[in-house]
Amino acid sequence: MKMQEQLNVQAEKFKEKQKMLEEEKRKQKIAMWESMQEGKSYKATLQHNQEPTPEASTSTTVVKPKPNKKPLRGEGYNPLSGEGGGTCSWRPGRKGPSSGG
Repeated sequence: MKMQEQLNVQAEKFKEKQKMLEEEKRKQKIAMWESMQEGKSYKATLQHNQEPTPEASTSTTVVKPKPNKKPLRGEGYNPLSGEGGGTCSWRPGRKGPSSGG
């Protein structure tokens, strides 16, 4: 009986915790929808809502310089001209009716 009572208490706590989490998710969705209606980015709203304390936002953060990234393709790459590309190239299809049958 004691174990069953403990289990019931734990189940009640779990249900309350789940309700709180669902309420938070619902509030976030509402905030996201409102920001989308105003034409703002919803990601910024989510990041703003997830900040744990105001102290963390006032502290100075060190901005790391981005490392020099090399480009994905060479300077001469132009897919429209057909030069500097790789092994793939576009070729027009055959003229005439399709062979069906």
